Amino acid sequence: MLEKFREYMSDHVALSPEEWALISSKFQSATFLKGELINKMGDIHDKIYFINSGLVRAYTLDGEGKDFTWSIYFNDDNSHVVNLFVVDYESFTTKMPSRLEIEALEESEFVYLKAEDIETLSLHSHNMLLFCKTMSDMAYCYLHHRVLDWQSKSAAERFEDFVEQTPHLLDKVPQYQIASYLGMTPIHLSRLKKGYQR
Repeated sequence: MLEKFREYMSDHVALSPEEWALISSKFQSATFLKGELINKMGDIHDKIYFINSGLVRAYTLDGEGKDFTWSIYFNDDNSHVVNLFVVDYESFTTKMPSRLEIEALEESEFVYLKAEDIETLSLHSHNMLLFCKTMSDMAYCYLHHRVLDWQSKSAAERFEDFVEQTPHLLDKVPQYQIASYLGMTPIHLSRLKKGYQR
């Protein structure tokens, strides 16, 4: 269960066998079926999930119950980007109720750490602390990049980036969810898809 996480972590920090033994002892595993909620709006996120396999979506609801896709999480060799950690980072760091629902779009397998275990590990392993900082920095850069794209790129350009980076998601995620993620209507997305040649 931990092979993919260990490989990913080792790409960023050099772990001693002792450090890995300590870190791996704190992990737990979980599997969610298609349609199951991993976290609900109002929950306080106290775990960080690493996705081994499957597909997950985070979304928020407006006052009329319409949902807007915030992020799509996956661990897929067909993707040119990675989005491996499933968490509402704001809720996780502030301990405030989440404004996101997180659901499995297909059966998904995870390993995860609880917040208190991450704190303990960071106190006892410099590399764990460094890894957490690196992941935090990467999460900020991802969000920074996404907001700038929303402000400066057209809907067509955002669609082109999406299919270049994650072409496999076009057939796996419902069209209305992709449309809300990209900030366009499903009709507009349908038109763009018709002009897309794989």
